[in-house]
Amino acid sequence: MRCPYCSLDDTQVKDSRPTEDSSAIRRRRVCNGCGGRFTTFERVQLRDLIVIKRSGKKVPFDRDKLSRSVATALRKREVDPERAERMISGVVRQLESSGEIEVSSEKIGQFVMEGLRNLDDVAFVRFASVYKNFSAADDFRTFLEQLDGDKKD
Repeated sequence: MRCPYCSLDDTQVKDSRPTEDSSAIRRRRVCNGCGGRFTTFERVQLRDLIVIKRSGKKVPFDRDKLSRSVATALRKREVDPERAERMISGVVRQLESSGEIEVSSEKIGQFVMEGLRNLDDVAFVRFASVYKNFSAADDFRTFLEQLDGDKKD
């Protein structure tokens, strides 16, 4: 594993343990060159997924991009990182177990919105504002009114 600090290939595993939901192995590593410490995760990948963007362009699925999107929505929110990671793993599991190799970006967005709705209301609205391309304050108001209506049903 290459060190993220000095790019040396000589790193050593100091500690390995399963994540809380046992979907990955968490490895604490140390670089033998610069002494930098970092964490890696090892996960099972059932199949290579292709994302069909709204433009029709096809790109390989990138779990890191999904994690960054969720992290952006959760920024400055008091949500346990383990819970966020479990939610992301759940989304990936849903995608991989759907049986489809090509998945629309809309479907991924729906899965993420469902997960964030159960995790944090503010992060859910933040993600929805980008996913649904809000362009004005009224878009937020309409969306929140729809949420309120859904909760009353």
